[in-house]
Order: sequence, then structure tokens, then C-alpha cells
Amino acid sequence: MALVMERFFGNGLYILDEPEVALSPNRQLALLARMHDLVRDASQFIIATHSPILMAYPNAVIYTLENETVQKIDYTDTEHFVVTKQFLNNHEEVLDALLRE
Repeated sequence: MALVMERFFGNGLYILDEPEVALSPNRQLALLARMHDLVRDASQFIIATHSPILMAYPNAVIYTLENETVQKIDYTDTEHFVVTKQFLNNHEEVLDALLRE
């Protein structure tokens, strides 16, 4: 986060590999806000991520790589969104199914 806050400036191209790894959900939201400030200042981002929070950036173009094929995909169709939504909406049922002996 310190890198993004202190060393990223407008009119830049930033390539990030899973920047969410060390960030809590609140810090991921802060990262989104900082990215938005930079995008408004003519910056662009290419991000490899598993974070449904970061993928939710408005107007983001999302690609998935499956079976050696790269395809454009809608946010709500990503596995990360679907699994996270299912877990959050039914966490007791999901845990019961996963942890059943």
C-alpha cells in the first residue's frame, strides 16, 4: 500500500501481480480508491488478481485464462465472484457441505 500511495503518480502504467495478497478487505477498498484517483489522473493498470473486490473496479476489462485460452469475461461470471457470493450468502450451508465427515 505504501508503494501505491508514495511512488505511483498520474500518467503512469502500472502492472501489478496480486496486490491484494497482504491486504485486508478494507485495505483492498483503499487500494481501489487510490487506483481510481490515479486513473482520473491518466494512469492505467494491468492487474493479475484473485480478488473479487479489485475485479469490481467500474468498467474494468477482465480476462480469464482457462485451458490455455484467454477470454474476456463479465465480473459476475468470474469464478471468484460466484464462489465468494455463494459463500457469503450461504456460509453455514457451504461449511456444512465442506466439513461434513
